[in-house]
Amino acid sequence: MKRTAYDLPLLLFELDPQADLAQRHLWLIHLLDWVRAPAPSVELAVERVRQFVDALEDDPDARARMQAWWARFIETVDLTTLLADFGFAPRTALASEMSERLRYKLLPSSPETIDASELFMLALPHEFDAQWLNALDRELLGRLRVLVALEMDGPSYWQQTLLSAITYCAGQILSTGFAPELRLRMSQSARLDQPFHALIHDVENLRIEVMLALRTPDRLLAAEQRLRERLDACRAATATVYSHFESEGISVGLVFRLRQLRERIVRVRRLLDCLTSERPVAEAAPLLAHLVGVARERRSLRALFSANSSLLAAKVAERSAETGANYITRSPREYRAMVAKAAGGGMVMAFTTLMKFALAALALSAFWGGLLAGINYALSFVLIQLLHFTVATKQPAMTAPAMAAKLKELPDQQSVEDFVSEVANLTRSQVAAILGNVLVVLPAAIGLSLLFLHLFGHPPLDLGHADQVLDSLSLLGPSVLFAAFTGVLLFTSSLIAGWAENWFVLRRMDSAIRYNPRITRFLGPARADRWAQFLRRNISGFASNISLGLMLGLVPAFVGFFGLGLEVRHITLSAGQIGVASTTIGLEVLHSSAFWWAMAMLPFNGALNVIVSFLLAFRLALRAHNVSGIDRSRIYRAIRARLRTAPLSFFRP
Repeated sequence: MKRTAYDLPLLLFELDPQADLAQRHLWLIHLLDWVRAPAPSVELAVERVRQFVDALEDDPDARARMQAWWARFIETVDLTTLLADFGFAPRTALASEMSERLRYKLLPSSPETIDASELFMLALPHEFDAQWLNALDRELLGRLRVLVALEMDGPSYWQQTLLSAITYCAGQILSTGFAPELRLRMSQSARLDQPFHALIHDVENLRIEVMLALRTPDRLLAAEQRLRERLDACRAATATVYSHFESEGISVGLVFRLRQLRERIVRVRRLLDCLTSERPVAEAAPLLAHLVGVARERRSLRALFSANSSLLAAKVAERSAETGANYITRSPREYRAMVAKAAGGGMVMAFTTLMKFALAALALSAFWGGLLAGINYALSFVLIQLLHFTVATKQPAMTAPAMAAKLKELPDQQSVEDFVSEVANLTRSQVAAILGNVLVVLPAAIGLSLLFLHLFGHPPLDLGHADQVLDSLSLLGPSVLFAAFTGVLLFTSSLIAGWAENWFVLRRMDSAIRYNPRITRFLGPARADRWAQFLRRNISGFASNISLGLMLGLVPAFVGFFGLGLEVRHITLSAGQIGVASTTIGLEVLHSSAFWWAMAMLPFNGALNVIVSFLLAFRLALRAHNVSGIDRSRIYRAIRARLRTAPLSFFRP
């Protein structure tokens, strides 16, 4: 029988307080299944709760069994853990929380449990549960409370549970607030104020005022207010850690602990609202509805990564923006300088292309061939960086964050026009860099191939291999897809660059190199200082260039293992390969359709490399900078207007 087939008379008949643990909890799950059966109608679900309450009021025997069931439930299941700890990681570590969420997603849970959190996720797993819980009115909740309430002296079970949950939460806040990695990053004033020290004392004062019958409303209100102020002070002290990130780098693990701490403070405030309310039962339903949302978040790996990586993404984007701003030309002099740097990069890539074919002639296995090719690319990219040359396709993923940062504030039409001018500057810079690369690498590759022919008596490639190269680069084949895939690799390398620089700053590696006694004894103070400055300036470029080179060589080998057949199509490397292959064929190549289809692919190759990497980086930067509320249509209209009135501004200075 399906759970939705349960009806109210059957549910009341099966209500057995003497049943074993699993059966009692299954009855609760079946009851809640019956309540939510009319989904998505919240009114009908609330009406079913009303029918359940009416039935208990009309049947003294069922009411007695319900009270006995509830008594056994609170004896065996500790609701404190649900209220205080549900939704929080057990060991305040990102890796352990990820494994815990995987367990919830992949493994089934059992109702035979005394863990209130696990039972809660089984009994109220749907988003609709939050809707009908929030819709329960005070009168209905009051009647339900009377039906299950037990006679007892002093504070109610609900008040005692709330106090225990507040105490538990406060203890977790205190231990996290005293953690060295947080405390050392707080501002000096926050450490001197010592907001965490008296937190447990304030919680205990509140407990005394609630538990003692001699309390007065004024004293209770004062104790509550002191605790709320203490929580605000703890949260303010925690916020000072974020300013430390601006200059000292970000750790995802530390961000995770900070978020856990701030969410626990919010949880204590919610529990206080329930505890001190004149109608605590009316506050309980919204609290449970909130926990339903927490339960859904508890299963989501995407939510975990999104929440805890946003600051790291912001810092990666910010560091990329600092680098990317240098790639945007705004004057004829800067434009000419960009062309000259790209020409230098094209010359180096011509040697890289020839070395690629030399390594391919070794006929190594896929992995070793890919590794050597990747090392060849990486060394070439690093050499280009050290010579202050440039490769066109590496720019977009760096310039996108710089563009996104300018979208944070567009107060008037002039700001929009300035942004459009920056778009024109960026497009022009990309055109200059691509032309500088391609117009040099193609003839340089031909020249090196002719030199090879003169020295060794034969061209770098045999005729069959040359034809194969031109066919593989043809516009008629899958090269368009491969060019877009290469754009993804270019974007990935920019992420690695931002992450590496953030790690370098976070771990204070420049300071370690400059002052570590063992390093200074080996290098000497002056040389250690120069190395520290050099690595601080270049670590991002090294990480980007080395990672990109290795990915260009190794990723095709790895995906080939799975039979995907993906290859890379880098515009500069492709142009160099066409030059080498054309030299082998000779002037007859001008009559070959394969040659012209390969040449036709070059504009698409460059465009896809640039556009894909730029769009991915731009989207990440928009999310990282929390850019919202932008009148996109206003920007698009301004760009179209510039294209109509001054189209050449996108291509020449």
